Amino acid sequence: MIRIKLKSEKVMETMMLLCSMVSVLTTIGIILVLSIDTFKFFGEVSLFDFITDTQWTPLFEDKHFGILSLLSGTLLTTFIAVSIAVPVGITIAVYLNEYASKRFTAIVKPLLEVLAAIPTVVYGFFALQFVTPLLQKIIPGLSGFNALSPGIVMGIMIIPYITSLSEDALRAVPKSLREASYGLGANRFQTAFKVLVPAANSGIIVSVILAISRALGETMIVAIAAGQEPKLTLNPLESVETITTYIVQVSMGDVPQDSLEYRTIFAAGITLFLFTFLLNNISFWIRKKYQQRYE
Repeated sequence: MIRIKLKSEKVMETMMLLCSMVSVLTTIGIILVLSIDTFKFFGEVSLFDFITDTQWTPLFEDKHFGILSLLSGTLLTTFIAVSIAVPVGITIAVYLNEYASKRFTAIVKPLLEVLAAIPTVVYGFFALQFVTPLLQKIIPGLSGFNALSPGIVMGIMIIPYITSLSEDALRAVPKSLREASYGLGANRFQTAFKVLVPAANSGIIVSVILAISRALGETMIVAIAAGQEPKLTLNPLESVETITTYIVQVSMGDVPQDSLEYRTIFAAGITLFLFTFLLNNISFWIRKKYQQRYE
């Protein structure tokens, strides 16, 4: 009987190990696929030009391969989205956790999470047909394609990620911290933002990391509402093109495979991968620092 139990535990342990290796092997496969064609690309294009050139025109006769144009558009729309989603999402999480009744929270939280299930193409048309005309009334002369409109809508889209995870992190804070804060004379607002939010910073930072990664990889919203003009600009009123939008544009176009123009999507893809990897590691380091500060 004991032997059978030990064997079954060994089988389960092996199955769990195999399942845990799926994500690792998938990541390795992605890196390999991107790296092979990227090395071929840099065999024809200078890495220095790729990093420093301010123009991205691989599909034109006068070819330039400066990734900065696509990277600036990606970072600009992401910055706008995160600037909206982080304060709004954390504020909603604090309200649901500290101010709202349990019944209200039970109703509103699932409704907020529905926003994450809406197809991004719907968000794209919402940005183009509603948000952009509304902004044009406020900002005269605003182009029909710009970075501001999709950035705002992307911010709305990622609010549920921040709200849900932040609210769970706040709920996990021990009640003794709340009681100690109230016992020292703090009001509800002071307790929420000076005690609970710092105590739950680990979970909140994780939610922000997830939201940033989601915004960096967004495709349809920026493809529909931001335009497809790669520009090195930080002006949110101008049209831009992101890395993901360019990848979709080329992969679904008439560009022949195994050509230099086609390999640009692998170079752009690995740039986004490396940038996201670096950002996640920086965020992980910040989270560890916060944990050490409040432990």
